[in-house]
Amino acid sequence: MSESFQYKGQRRRLVEGLRIKGITDEAVLDAIGNVPRHRFLESSFSKFAYKDQAFPIGSGQTISQPFTVAYQSQLLKVQRHDKILEVGTGSGYQAAVLLELGAQVYTIERHKSLYNKVQQFLPELGYHPRFFFGDGYQGLPTYGPFDKIIVTAAAPHIPEKLKEQLKVGGLMVIPVGPYERQKMTVVKRISENRYDIKIHGDFVFVPMLKGTDI
Repeated sequence: MSESFQYKGQRRRLVEGLRIKGITDEAVLDAIGNVPRHRFLESSFSKFAYKDQAFPIGSGQTISQPFTVAYQSQLLKVQRHDKILEVGTGSGYQAAVLLELGAQVYTIERHKSLYNKVQQFLPELGYHPRFFFGDGYQGLPTYGPFDKIIVTAAAPHIPEKLKEQLKVGGLMVIPVGPYERQKMTVVKRISENRYDIKIHGDFVFVPMLKGTDI
């Protein structure tokens, strides 16, 4: 589906709505305004693409609502050229926003069908993260450490292996808690063995599962 003035107008309205809801990082708002979210959805949902809500993308997964993507991105405090690990590629929408912010994105997905789809799809839109198929709980130790880590699924606890892959001074944003509701959590690595943890608002994500799904 090609771009149109209609979609551009809808994105502008979406961005203004996110600003009203409390997103203040102008770089994040610009990134949301640049990513053609309608391209990430099945055609039956495309006319709703710029509503601030989540939609199914297959394999029991969803594309997060734009506010959630903006909120996590704002908490991550992305700087240009940051080396970022994304756990849970999903539709690729969050990765596209991070790339719009100028980050180097390493993204890992456990669902082979989603991995295969997004690996072909994102480059067609001009987005080129480094794609990996694997278990998000393990992260990518060979490619770390990372300036930032973002987790796009609900973890019952903060995975130690992900904490270990943060640079000192780096940040991880991860929803933590039971299936029904999670707390958005920001982990900052203070030193080799010390971490500062701050809790933010309530969210609902699909669960973060171990292993891979062929």
